[in-house]
Amino acid sequence: MMWTDDKSVLTVHEEQPGKDEPIDEGVCSKNRSSGMSESFTVEEAIEAVGFGRFQWKLSMLTGVAWMADSMEMMLLSIVTPQLRCEWRLSSWKVAFITAIVFIGMMVSSSLWGNISDKYGRKVSLILCLLWTLHYGLLSAFTPVYSWILVLRCLVGFGLGGAPQSVTLYTEFLPIKSRGISIILLGVFWALGAVFEVLLAMVVMPTLGWKWLLAFSTFPLVIFAAFCCWLPESARFDVLRGREDKALDTLKYIAADNGSSMPTGRLIANTQTERGRIRDLFIPEYRKTTLLVWIIWFCNAFSYYGIVLLTTEMFQAGSACSATDNSNMEPQCSLECNYLTFNDYMDLLWTTLAEFPGILVSLWMIDRIGRKKSMAICFLLFSVSILPLYVCTHRTVLTVFIFIARACITGGWQVAYVYTPEVFPTATRAIGIGTGSGMARVGALITPFIAQVLLKSSVYLTVSVYLICCLLGTVASLVLPTETTGRSLQESTQSTMEQKNMDMPHDSEMAESSSNTCP
Repeated sequence: MMWTDDKSVLTVHEEQPGKDEPIDEGVCSKNRSSGMSESFTVEEAIEAVGFGRFQWKLSMLTGVAWMADSMEMMLLSIVTPQLRCEWRLSSWKVAFITAIVFIGMMVSSSLWGNISDKYGRKVSLILCLLWTLHYGLLSAFTPVYSWILVLRCLVGFGLGGAPQSVTLYTEFLPIKSRGISIILLGVFWALGAVFEVLLAMVVMPTLGWKWLLAFSTFPLVIFAAFCCWLPESARFDVLRGREDKALDTLKYIAADNGSSMPTGRLIANTQTERGRIRDLFIPEYRKTTLLVWIIWFCNAFSYYGIVLLTTEMFQAGSACSATDNSNMEPQCSLECNYLTFNDYMDLLWTTLAEFPGILVSLWMIDRIGRKKSMAICFLLFSVSILPLYVCTHRTVLTVFIFIARACITGGWQVAYVYTPEVFPTATRAIGIGTGSGMARVGALITPFIAQVLLKSSVYLTVSVYLICCLLGTVASLVLPTETTGRSLQESTQSTMEQKNMDMPHDSEMAESSSNTCP
């Protein structure tokens, strides 16, 4: 570890785990033995400038990115029934239209995370969303089944980078505002889903599905118009050695918020190796990484499952009824049926469940912590889908799907809070990227459960989702770290030092650790 000093920046160069050289006790002292003036970290600067106008503007722009992602996902459950009838597609071909989008997302999620950690959050986010806009518009001109598979896969490839908006947003938030702010970002996701259903109600009966594909890119057009304002993360600039640029960003935020910067020099913890997947599997993070992947998988598998089940079971209508023999399971007839006005209304009601899910998450996340919040949401989802074991009245079906969707929405929002908090800046984007990649694996599998297996067995379909969410409940509870109220870690090395400082020490170790740099 080496200190360099100039007029406004104090830099700490950190080697990778396992390559540290012995540290002289006097070198790490900030202000005593070296006689240095007062200093501050990026974390302290973010806390000092607080939450203000800058964060509100950033919320709007990153929120638009989430709206775009949500609309493209909601689009799948609306367009596929239309294509089933128009192109006379079998169930597995319909499911593959949904699956191909998630294949693109699964392949690209880690790649966009790697780009974000190596070249910047701003670069990664702008590239992925402009890519999505381009291929989203081209999808509106698709003539045949094979072309829609190719173009929607490319759309999915771009959408794989959309979660990096959370990485960027998180790194500008003070501790007290972080959980609530990221949860509220989910409002844009919910608005996107609602807007897509309303748009479909107007466009589908009159202009058709191709125009719906084109109009669904509207949030991406807004993002493209304002993306030049998007700032680079000050935490990322510090980590890659661009301390002056980070300082300029922090000064801009302070001026925009009408607050003042801390006095002294900026401490910069630099790390040259960033965005490496193998850093997620160092001993300090191995268990966390695996459990986070399970949680993301279960969230996506269940969320998109309930979205697809909604349209499939509503289409079945009165054909979904129990036989006279109580030992026989209900069968759902999934023949070619266009979505009706009542289908759209029921879809809208279940989509509105996103908002109660967000409110429940807001109430829980800082009161009981991230881990328990995720576990409760998974458990409540499992309970809510139990009535689907029998083909109930349409109103009852709508109510329980509403509750289930609210629960899984809330749980996934908490996962979006927990993941960037638990990983350091050096691997934060790749952590979210790989987690998102695992989510896309779940989303890739779920169409074949919700759209194909459902045709054969309602019992088996519901059982798969029940078991998945019970697994998510256990994974949430056994996570080794609770991140509520914890500051964001900057580099892998500083995280390891923090863990060591938290361990019990004898008097000699305690004296030594008191001189350790943050």
